[in-house]
Amino acid sequence: MKGYAEGIADAIIRFGKDFEIFSSDSDYYDSVSMKLMQIGELCGGLSPEFKEATKDKIPWGAIRGMRNFFAHNYISMDKSIIWDAATIDAPIILAFCEGIIVQHGKKFSPFDPMANE
Repeated sequence: MKGYAEGIADAIIRFGKDFEIFSSDSDYYDSVSMKLMQIGELCGGLSPEFKEATKDKIPWGAIRGMRNFFAHNYISMDKSIIWDAATIDAPIILAFCEGIIVQHGKKFSPFDPMANE
């Protein structure tokens, strides 16, 4: 998830933090959308214990829900919602992931709670 959130930040730097550019450039839109979808896909594999313990920091259900919209309704997605997810939510996810890595070290796995014992 960290890598995809970083990719979104890189795309914003590359293309510009401008909704008009985002909404009119299919490469920009597709790149960011795919990365958001991948974040949603990956959060589906997080352990229930991890999601429960961190639900006050990250809305896992909403992230997974956005992934489902991408997967099933991509053509009708509201670009302003995607833009907000990219410019507001993705930086929060990135900071959260970085904090988890600092707090628990690289051995930490939110996918397998048994690996953390």
